[in-house]
Amino acid sequence: MKILKELCLILIVFLIMAFNSIGENDSEQKTIVYLIGDSTMADYANNYDPGKDYMKTRYPVTGWGQVFQRYLVKDSLQKVNQLIKTDSAFVDDRARGGRSTRTFFQEGRWRAVYENLKKDDLVLMQFGHNDAAETMTERYVPIEGYKEFLRLFVNQTRSKGAVPIILTPVARNYPWVDGKLQNVHGLYDQAAKDVAKELNVMLIDLNRKSMDFFTQKGETFSAENYFMNLPAGKYEAYPEGQKDNTHFQTKGAIEVARLVFEGMKELNAAIKN
Repeated sequence: MKILKELCLILIVFLIMAFNSIGENDSEQKTIVYLIGDSTMADYANNYDPGKDYMKTRYPVTGWGQVFQRYLVKDSLQKVNQLIKTDSAFVDDRARGGRSTRTFFQEGRWRAVYENLKKDDLVLMQFGHNDAAETMTERYVPIEGYKEFLRLFVNQTRSKGAVPIILTPVARNYPWVDGKLQNVHGLYDQAAKDVAKELNVMLIDLNRKSMDFFTQKGETFSAENYFMNLPAGKYEAYPEGQKDNTHFQTKGAIEVARLVFEGMKELNAAIKN
């Protein structure tokens, strides 16, 4: 009888441990938010150039994906709870400089994402900067090809039960007309919108959001504080300074990441309604 009681006690302990383990696993479930795109989205700080010191060789260049995790902390996830249904989210930034939709696919970068996708993960895709580079044949993708690769990313994301979100390409700090930043992306901006409408995919119009934001701040302020226009002697990685109105300093990346999160909140509200 005593042995039976001991066996029952052991069984109860194992059951409690099992239930606790299940609870722990549930609490550790997280949504992976994959970012696929180009240099404006890339994470330069985490093994982008293996063996090199980011602070000495790259800083302050910062992709908005590099700082996006701060917007997906636990306290913020309630604001996007129709998109991210777990208690935590992890940003997996696969964006890479110089990549168009075609080269991202051809190099196997998309396959590496696709093979790891699971149900309810998110894939945010932002291309266009390099697709439009007609003079660089190694990366150039005409409009119809750009659309086709976006369709491929969307359809294969959905095939895994994951959630695709298309972003129009983020603005460059030119051209300016009468104090307003204009669209530099030509038909690629509209092409992303066309695919989103055709496939009924969620869209964040990052081009428009960023044009409006930088217009509000002004050309000179945006150039000096948000884009990689650097004076000589200020940063170790750029001893002679630099003029670059495409890539972001850290402050610029943080603001663009905020705009993306605002876009996610808007999508979340639309789903609720």
